Amino acid sequence: MNSESNRVLLPNDVRRILNIDNKEIVELCKKTSVTPKKDQKGQIYFSVDEVKKLRNAKLAGKEKDKKVALPVMTKPNSQAVVNGLLETLNKMENNITTSMTKLIDEKLEGMDDVVLELVRCKTENENLKNKVNELNKENFKLKNILNSFKPLVAGFYIKKEEENNILL
Repeated sequence: MNSESNRVLLPNDVRRILNIDNKEIVELCKKTSVTPKKDQKGQIYFSVDEVKKLRNAKLAGKEKDKKVALPVMTKPNSQAVVNGLLETLNKMENNITTSMTKLIDEKLEGMDDVVLELVRCKTENENLKNKVNELNKENFKLKNILNSFKPLVAGFYIKKEEENNILL
């Protein structure tokens, strides 16, 4: 073995040599089944042979990317394009409608209870207004009766004739 193959390279060296980041190093290691080693201090290192394998895998990946050509575009049928756009718009409209309906339903979920409580409160309020009116009439009537008594002597009172023109 020569001294070149015994040489170790740290991840910083590998990044610099291959001009890639740590994520790409990990991907290349997975593709080539290269497992980085650790020394006694816990530092990760690669052998020169492993770095060569990684470089070859990187170059092979670039060649593969170059060979993958875009599909040849043929002149599309304009009606098919329009139909595709209309279908996409319909799907978007349905998605938006569904989302908005769900959102509104969630927001209005408790409104039925609020409306019922409001109707109950309004009915109770009307009943209390009627009761106040009845009590005001009774109060007015009792004040008129009280005013019909005139003081006499030593705590005696005499009732004078009531006028029957009290409005009820």
